[in-house]
Amino acid sequence: MKRLPVNLLIGAALVLLVIGAAALSLIWTPHDYTEMNIRGKFGPPSEVHWLGTDQLGRDVVSQLMAAARNSMAVALAAVLIGGSIGTALGLLASAIGGWVEDLVMRIADIGFAFPALLFAIMLAAVFGPSLTNAILAISFINIPVFARVARASANQIWTREYVTAAQAAGLTRAAISRDHILPNIAAPIIVQATIEFAVAILAEAALSYLGLGAQPPAPSWGRMLSEAQTLMYLAPQLAIYPGLCIVTAVLGFGLLGDGLRDVTDPRLVRER
Repeated sequence: MKRLPVNLLIGAALVLLVIGAAALSLIWTPHDYTEMNIRGKFGPPSEVHWLGTDQLGRDVVSQLMAAARNSMAVALAAVLIGGSIGTALGLLASAIGGWVEDLVMRIADIGFAFPALLFAIMLAAVFGPSLTNAILAISFINIPVFARVARASANQIWTREYVTAAQAAGLTRAAISRDHILPNIAAPIIVQATIEFAVAILAEAALSYLGLGAQPPAPSWGRMLSEAQTLMYLAPQLAIYPGLCIVTAVLGFGLLGDGLRDVTDPRLVRER
């Protein structure tokens, strides 16, 4: 039995920890994360408040758990939207080729020129800051990434003998893309999705830090950092806790993506 890469195991453990906290927050948190107690602000860790309270007397653990749920939801929606559109465009470019492939790739290049923060600021200026606009902004930057991965992987599959046999049997390029190309490029797409999950979490935190993501009272790790920046000398732990959560989530998904790549890439498998 082959040993799994260490980075895969560590990444999976960290991801399960974050997802577990997010899932648990759907049914239980130690306290109501919106409940304020001004008299109990900046409370130290105790049996009642495990990590203490913030500047409004809210329970920090409950805030972190609810923020994990929001971050996971934003990342999942952004990766699903951006991944679906990008993969479809990559398959289209590879199947048709010619000027269509060039056009899709040039559009992808244009997409790389618009960072998520800039796009979110544009959306906020027109529609106002919201979680939906943050999802759209992060989805937008995912599209060209998935389009390039899908197109490069699909181009390799189109040269295989079984694809040539399917063409000789009279199958359309659309049917071949659906039945033969897509299943065989699923592995690199899944690996890329895992890596982009980490990017999406970091982007969501950055947007929330700037006030362009989740709006109060919905908690967010990024906004918790923003609120804590003026309290660094008084209560530095209020910045440390959400910062550690962001690092844990991003590191976990990054290691998981690298581990999956190590397992699924045949060249790396042969080298081992």
